[in-house]
Amino acid sequence: MGKSKRNSPKPGGNRAQRLAERRAVLEQSGQGVARPFEGLAAECDLVALREFVPSATATLKLSPDVAAERSVVLATVLPGAVAALVRAGDQPTGYVGAQVQFQGADPAADLAAAILWTQSAEPGESLSAAQSVAGGPRLADVIDPGADLELTVHQDFDWWVPEGVQPDPQVAATIEQAKQAIMPSARLDLGADSIGAAWWVDAGEKAHVRWVRPEDEDALMLALARLHAAGGLHLGEGSRFAGSFRTHGLLVPVFDLDPELHATEWTKPAIEFGARLSEALAKDAPLSADERRSRDGLRSRQITLR
Repeated sequence: MGKSKRNSPKPGGNRAQRLAERRAVLEQSGQGVARPFEGLAAECDLVALREFVPSATATLKLSPDVAAERSVVLATVLPGAVAALVRAGDQPTGYVGAQVQFQGADPAADLAAAILWTQSAEPGESLSAAQSVAGGPRLADVIDPGADLELTVHQDFDWWVPEGVQPDPQVAATIEQAKQAIMPSARLDLGADSIGAAWWVDAGEKAHVRWVRPEDEDALMLALARLHAAGGLHLGEGSRFAGSFRTHGLLVPVFDLDPELHATEWTKPAIEFGARLSEALAKDAPLSADERRSRDGLRSRQITLR
């Protein structure tokens, strides 16, 4: 008769229940959160900063419920891709990164944990990885959920070093290397009534606009299909629709552009496209045969970013 395994929990026992609960938590954490920044006014910009904006910063408006000892700046990426750091000075300032070396299942909760860490960390300290805990504060509890980001877009990483401070040679070399690789970027100013976040980037041979949209993915795809079938899926002369990608529960249409034109020259065409898209989103009639073919073609050119 074989020996029973001492580590096998008795069915119905407390240990078996604890193990089952632990497995459920692990499975749930492994799935990730489909739309982590949902409900925040800054959702689309948060997604853009996390996924493709090279260098930008914004001082966060913290919730009144947070006992804030110091201000916190959200940045696209910090030196070493750390989750957070505290910069020394007369008034120490916390910095948290959107693009981090170690990513958790819920980036919004991890960002909330990093923000709270900056309030008690010592100046000069850095946090390699923020780790949210089950039942911990949500990002909407830590920042003002109704506040947009007042972004400063940088064309370099000189802001990594405080003004008046001479960086050591290794840091200076890192900044110079990052500066050489950066692509000029800008957020298109489409007016107060614009929807989502449209970001322009000069990638060299081509320029692009990536427009993070907050609508339901399926509804947005149908609207894009209607525009494609009608010949309206573009930003005017010198542009073409390149495809779309899905990330953090949102759909991001991408347009290839003539790189000879400056970012501001795409503002008016983008506003006009936004109006056409709003009209297409408002339609609820079944797709025509041409529109269905357009939808199928657009879906085949769609990728998902994890």
